[in-house]
Amino acid sequence: MKKENFTPERVAGHQCDPGRQQTIFWDRKQQGLGLRVTASGRKAYVYEGRLFGKTLRITIGAPDAWPLESYVTTDPTGKKIERLGARQEAARLKALLDRDIDPREEKAEQRAAHEARKLESRRQDATVGEAWRAYLDASRAKWSERHHKDHENLAHAGGAKKLRGTGLTVPGPLAPLMPLKLSNLTAETIAAWLEAEAQNRPTNAEQSYRKLRAFIRWCDDRPEYSGIAAQNVYNARSVRDAVPRTNAKDDCLQREQLTAWFDAVRKIQNPVISAYLQGLLITGARREELAALKWDDVDFRWRSLHISDKVETESGRTIPLPPFLASLLLDLKRINDTPPNIRQLRRLKQRGEEWQPSPWVFASKTAADGKIAEPRYAHNQALADAGLPHVSLHGLRRSFGTLTEWVECPVGVVAQIQGHKPSAIAEKHYRRRPLDLLRMWHDRIEVWMLEQAGIEFDASAARTGMHAVK
Repeated sequence: MKKENFTPERVAGHQCDPGRQQTIFWDRKQQGLGLRVTASGRKAYVYEGRLFGKTLRITIGAPDAWPLESYVTTDPTGKKIERLGARQEAARLKALLDRDIDPREEKAEQRAAHEARKLESRRQDATVGEAWRAYLDASRAKWSERHHKDHENLAHAGGAKKLRGTGLTVPGPLAPLMPLKLSNLTAETIAAWLEAEAQNRPTNAEQSYRKLRAFIRWCDDRPEYSGIAAQNVYNARSVRDAVPRTNAKDDCLQREQLTAWFDAVRKIQNPVISAYLQGLLITGARREELAALKWDDVDFRWRSLHISDKVETESGRTIPLPPFLASLLLDLKRINDTPPNIRQLRRLKQRGEEWQPSPWVFASKTAADGKIAEPRYAHNQALADAGLPHVSLHGLRRSFGTLTEWVECPVGVVAQIQGHKPSAIAEKHYRRRPLDLLRMWHDRIEVWMLEQAGIEFDASAARTGMHAVK
């Protein structure tokens, strides 16, 4: 092995021996330092030593990047910087091998530590908005479409053109927190945000706080976000004191109001909206649950509805289909299954479209997803025509739960029909009422409602019509 004292000029002049893929020249001054020159002219400093009796060769780098000797320079700010030379790097590698340390492992550990620092830096720089989007994406499969949309609206930045009316949308209650870093989500920040939001929209602020609390808990369970926000930041006394105290809603139809309500709702010209509103009161279902009902979920023969449950998210729940509500759905099915006239079919064909019955029970030709979207306007108009106080769509669900007490229906039956979690040990572990038992009580509830509303209805004829449906 021929050695020579490396100089910048000699390093620049070395070439690969003819007929070989590479040639290595060795430095006499620094033991183990070599210069590898390939047939293509590429050069690199290498170090060769022994570790545990085996030869180890490590690439240091190209002469363009590694000077032969260390030297000191200054950066634009005047700070002195030492540039390590190839000889000094070779001496460092030799020292590691002399201590039985593998430089490759040391480099891998340094790289891992560097990546860990970068990851932690990115973690600490993560904003609430970034984590919020990840939270929504991770929860999409477990939430209903409306529940997911509610979370999006709460954090919406606003400023977009309104879909109805004029002007621009206002920012959601959570929008001020979205640009903040998660590390800046402190009790003081949340308390100040709550106080500001509570001045104009206390109910939304209280709901947003509960969703923010669930979001922070989710972050604590995720490796990429855990430990960034202060622990239990949502439980600090300053935060709890700032949460607006909202009164529970108590809008509910009374027994003596049923006549006026049914009369006004049955006069709504849109049969889909009319049947939907009556279905909300008769079943006590959540508005999104009933709106998402498909014809495949309706069994006229066995008089049942399969509803996508907020609680039983995977399997949903099956509830009875009382005769009067079944007759309303039969009317909707006849409308849904009736094809358009020849002129309308011709127009569809010209557009390259083909008519098919809607899969949705409460279908809408104007809604983007094909099902009923906003029945509140028709309901509010019906309440005004009937001279009744305001009752929300959720108030109809509340009305069902309240009115069932008039027929002395067991609380557990009502909870099972409405999809509430069991509230007692016996209900949770020892009560699983079959559909026919629920149907007996549900039919009584519907009959009582119709009697109070003064509606004459032949349930036996309706049952006959249902058995005729395939």
